Amino acid sequence: MTEHEHVRVAVIGSGFGGLGAAVRLRREGITDFVVLERAGSVGGTWRDNSYPGCACDVPSHLYSFSFAPHPDWPRTFSGQEHIRAYLEHVTDVFGLRPHLRFDSEVKMMTWDQEKFRWGIETSRGFLTADVVVSATGPLSDPRIPGIPGIDSFPGKVFHSARWDHDYDLRGKRVAMIGTGASAIQIVPAIQPDVSRLTLFQRTPPWVMPRVDRAITGAERWLHKQLPFTTQARRGLLWGIRELQVQAFTKRPGELGLVERLARRNMTRAVQDPALRAKLTPDYRIGCKRILLSNTYYPALTRSNVDVVASGLAKIDGSTLVAADGSTAEVDAIIFGTGFHVTDMPIADRVVGAEGRTLAEAWRGGMKSLRGATAAGFPNWMTIIGPNTGLGNSSMILMIESQLNYMADYLRQLDVLGGRAALDARPDAVEGWNDRVQERMLRTVWNTGGCTSWYLDANGRNTTIWPGTTTEFRSATRRVDLGEYEVLRAPKPSTAEPSATEPSTTEPSTAEPPTPESRTKDSGTKGTKKVEAGA
Repeated sequence: MTEHEHVRVAVIGSGFGGLGAAVRLRREGITDFVVLERAGSVGGTWRDNSYPGCACDVPSHLYSFSFAPHPDWPRTFSGQEHIRAYLEHVTDVFGLRPHLRFDSEVKMMTWDQEKFRWGIETSRGFLTADVVVSATGPLSDPRIPGIPGIDSFPGKVFHSARWDHDYDLRGKRVAMIGTGASAIQIVPAIQPDVSRLTLFQRTPPWVMPRVDRAITGAERWLHKQLPFTTQARRGLLWGIRELQVQAFTKRPGELGLVERLARRNMTRAVQDPALRAKLTPDYRIGCKRILLSNTYYPALTRSNVDVVASGLAKIDGSTLVAADGSTAEVDAIIFGTGFHVTDMPIADRVVGAEGRTLAEAWRGGMKSLRGATAAGFPNWMTIIGPNTGLGNSSMILMIESQLNYMADYLRQLDVLGGRAALDARPDAVEGWNDRVQERMLRTVWNTGGCTSWYLDANGRNTTIWPGTTTEFRSATRRVDLGEYEVLRAPKPSTAEPSATEPSTTEPSTAEPPTPESRTKDSGTKGTKKVEAGA
């Protein structure tokens, strides 16, 4: 990148969200864009998470783009290597490689009021963009808790999302910290090789059987020869999950049956009553993400595994001390402690029109308009933003809905013409957020009696969407200009403004300009705001 590089759109990240945005841009006829990726290859979380046993808990045919169906998935639930290969395939098929800028970590993004564009500082140089689409995702920056004594631990320490493949776990005494989606896959994968495995469990998860199998050659042949069968399979998987949403969002009491099935799953695998007591949750199923595994419980019953039903409190040399006083001598510590979800580090690197960072704007909790845009940050949008997560279905469905919104956002800018920008109105953001939070009150994620990574430091659920994917797609199908201020940066002029010219700081009551009036509207000195829909 050179100091003079300018693009219409800069996409941040090359996971599902970033690659999906790139494909949609090309399909909209937009080729003046780059995808900035801090690593050396595409894949996002499916590149970063390469730990033993890593796989998806959403069926393969639903965990893929609708515009890029994959008839050749080898299993009903695909492993990390297959999903990463799929993303590489999408990159090649849609000709995205010329747009990729690898090893280009974004250091800062700043809205330039005078130039009316974003200035983007990366680890490889500087560029500017009219529009920024941030697709870094919530599962990109690992969270390791500040455990007292961790700096003096003499052994090996790493996070599940930064697996050290050069370190040999065979014969080692290993501590697994956490019992989330990563941990329940790691534990059975490494248990046969380690000499001792100690699992520090702060909160037990609900675990259901994983109905996984190899997809037969006949099925794969059928999907290749008759593409509609792939679509039908995807549609069935989607429909089942849409029907489940009511129980999560409106009638959590109906999840009691699922809870009984989960208890039965545990009873079959764990005969020891004391161990079962440790592994039995005390909150409603669904409050935390329901995990899928056929091997987790059996692994915990092995003679070389200890379950400590308490969180890690401190580290004293090679000794790990739990909150209940239990101790374990270990050679390696693996943290499966999740990610910075409600406090995404990228928010510290986005400086808006008022000179404050997105993190400062979100100090009281993340909030955005339709999960995409934030007030005070013109021509900036995010993929998988606040309250767009799912508790029971595929995030690809939500991503594609947000790509629809992104595409219409860019179309609106084209219609407005000239140097225009859209800035979400604060009242629109607040109104959308208030409606989402009101719906959230009755959901299992808020009423189920657990503390989860869905909740922020203030106890607000700023992560999950409290409805169906169909509802979200409808809500993001079009950009409503009434929810935005239309900002204009007129052409530079050396002449002093006359007394009759519109104010450069107060919003005009004029309608958004038509294409025929662009020249007239863009000839005023300074930056003019036009209240959309006024």
